[in-house]
Amino acid sequence: MFLARVEGSVVATKKDEALSGRKLLLVRPQLVDENDPAKFRPGKNTIVAVDSVGAGEGELVMFTQGSSARLAPNMKSAPVDAVVVGIVDSVDALGKVIYDAKIDDQS
Repeated sequence: MFLARVEGSVVATKKDEALSGRKLLLVRPQLVDENDPAKFRPGKNTIVAVDSVGAGEGELVMFTQGSSARLAPNMKSAPVDAVVVGIVDSVDALGKVIYDAKIDDQS
């Protein structure tokens, strides 16, 4: 699994039938900063992921990719490569809380 920030949503009126009714999110991976492990740095790429948990813009989420994505509920027959599988409450790295959803202002 990976961490990402939800940056927006994707609307596709014409898509594979197995994707009908599924919410698509635009997410940017978040990496622990090598220079300052007390914070995240954004990844360079964005990913379109199917939302399976009701995440919203600005939230920090967990997502999975590849064959693991199709193991999420009701995804077995869907042509997906990334699925949001959790909304993050907090992250602790090297003994420090680097993210807390209750006080997040680290967009």
